[in-house]
Amino acid sequence: MARNDLRPVVKLRSTARTGYTYVTTKNRRNSPDRLTLRKYDPVVRRHVDFREER
Repeated sequence: MARNDLRPVVKLRSTARTGYTYVTTKNRRNSPDRLTLRKYDPVVRRHVDFREER
């Protein structure tokens, strides 16, 4: 139960509006804001920003 509070599972959605998502965990103490990672989107076949959705 404490594990889920500290490192929740978050869904990252593509900003290219393709609907593609990645699932990862994040540390709430180190990054309390929304997570943004630059990852590969196979629908548009290039790297784009993926933002955390709530």
